[in-house]
Amino acid sequence: MAGIGWVMSIIIGALAGWIAEKIMKTDHGLILNIILGVLGAIIFNWILFAVFGSTLGGWIGQLFVATIGACILIAAGSMIQRKR
Repeated sequence: MAGIGWVMSIIIGALAGWIAEKIMKTDHGLILNIILGVLGAIIFNWILFAVFGSTLGGWIGQLFVATIGACILIAAGSMIQRKR
């Protein structure tokens, strides 16, 4: 989440984690939503940069990227839990 700042990254991460939680029909707490949103943004920004050479800008673009990344992390976590 380049150029947004720490506080806005946490706010966007929390919002993205909450949206991903609703999309994936799971239930997490605020702290886990923030972690999923921020890590999701880092991972999906890396993927976008590797594939397209750039990423989405602004806080709305980063909210979209963080939400998709958090959904990917939730899906991966669900797949790992199913194997146990």
